[in-house]
Amino acid sequence: MQEIIIGVGPHQKPWPTDMFYDPELLEHGDRRNVLDKYRYWTVEAIKADLDKSRIDLHIAIENWQHDMNIGTIVRNANAFNVAAVHIVGKRHWNRRGAMVTDKYLTIEHHETVKVFAERMRQLKKTIIAVDNLPGAINLSETALPKDCVLVFGGEGPGLSQEMVDAAEQMVMIEQFGSTRSVNVGVASGIVTYAWVTQHVLTR
Repeated sequence: MQEIIIGVGPHQKPWPTDMFYDPELLEHGDRRNVLDKYRYWTVEAIKADLDKSRIDLHIAIENWQHDMNIGTIVRNANAFNVAAVHIVGKRHWNRRGAMVTDKYLTIEHHETVKVFAERMRQLKKTIIAVDNLPGAINLSETALPKDCVLVFGGEGPGLSQEMVDAAEQMVMIEQFGSTRSVNVGVASGIVTYAWVTQHVLTR
């Protein structure tokens, strides 16, 4: 079976001289999971270019149990190029699932829900909780605010009561199978895409 090689090898000389190119990558090749337009670019240059086209959406994640799904949520945030990601609770989180995509994002840490909520007031972002608790509105029936932050809880316990109380609204993903809920990493992709269909793809 032929081995699939990701990325590109060393760049042919003469090398490009633009400042956004990384000499190490030019010399040894670029095996990162990035778009072709970003081959051989430095991380800083890629982030700066993404900053020019960020969507208005913010994503927040409660991190009380070192949930491994946080990395997936961060990776989803990068895929949609959100404006910022907020980690609420423990500062350290499992980055494995993020596949280095956190380097291309603006990530803020907030020790408590109270501090996070105050920061959202400063940014004028409406807090939208995502969970299937009583009182949640079906996602398909919800007009998500343009200036909002979608908040996801940990896999299993879901959102804390304090975060639910801080939210202006709670939405849930309609399901039709036997399980109580979808994986929180999957949920983040679904709800983020729903926001994108309402505020980006309809322009």
